[in-house]
Amino acid sequence: MIVKRVDILSVAKIYGAISLAVGLLIGLCFALLSMVGAGFAESSEAAFFGPMLGVGAVIALPIFYGVMGFIGGALGAALYNVFAGMVGGVRIEVE
Repeated sequence: MIVKRVDILSVAKIYGAISLAVGLLIGLCFALLSMVGAGFAESSEAAFFGPMLGVGAVIALPIFYGVMGFIGGALGAALYNVFAGMVGGVRIEVE
């Protein structure tokens, strides 16, 4: 079996969802580190803005990673279709 063409939108959606999950994981790690750092802060401003930055990361990073993953998945699928047409695609073996 040879994969000669992939649906660009379906690949972009899958890659976007995977990237969103990775962005959420990174955002959670960033939030945790921000809260730990705020615990060691000496000023009240740093103790307030540190956790707020972490909460913002939990919201912003998954969105950013998801959008960039969607765009990257679409470009990758389109390039795959172009090059698979020139060299013949990927051969896979299924049972």
